[in-house]
Amino acid sequence: MPPIPGSGLAKGLAVTLRTMTKRTVTAQYPDVQPELAPRTRGVIGLFEENCTVCMLCARECPDWCIYIDSHKETVPPSAPGGRERSRNVLDRFAIDFALCMYCGICIEVCPFDALFWSPEFEYAETDIHELTHERDKLREWMWTVPEPPALDPGAEEPKEVAAARKTADKLRAAEAAATAGGTTVGGTATGTVTRAPGTGAETGTGTGTGPGTAPGPDSGQGAGE
Repeated sequence: MPPIPGSGLAKGLAVTLRTMTKRTVTAQYPDVQPELAPRTRGVIGLFEENCTVCMLCARECPDWCIYIDSHKETVPPSAPGGRERSRNVLDRFAIDFALCMYCGICIEVCPFDALFWSPEFEYAETDIHELTHERDKLREWMWTVPEPPALDPGAEEPKEVAAARKTADKLRAAEAAATAGGTTVGGTATGTVTRAPGTGAETGTGTGTGPGTAPGPDSGQGAGE
């Protein structure tokens, strides 16, 4: 069946009429800032104190848009008779955002948490060569990085965190017991000391326990100044 003459024009006018009756939504940017998602991929911030110049980010970048320069410095031995060590010192860390495709691989592979996503997005330039931002600018963006989201209340606590929490609870309990009754834990001794007035002499009695040992009596007498 051949199309009815003018049907295409009627459909086009119908679309136009439907559009004309809808309310126009206009974003008043830059007077009104847009509401961004909490983990928006804007730019990459650098926390250079954590950077060890391992070059993993530059090697894994598929666009080769990360430029790193460094030099070696000799670190004196930490103890007498020790050997001197050398460490890399960061001289330059730059990212060419004209090439970056915001894949986030550099952030994922960084083993020392030196790179982070920042929601900052207002960094347009009139010259493409000015889109290569050095480490001072990357450090400024670091302070706009939001805090990580809280863990799911139903998620299991990591084993390392759980172990650290148990150790901290034991230490707090030991400190509380030591404050209340003169007890010290961790090679542990419990006792009381009596000073004879005017003599400078001290007498004490107590018990002590340690790992793999049975509790036994302990008594001592000492002279005080």
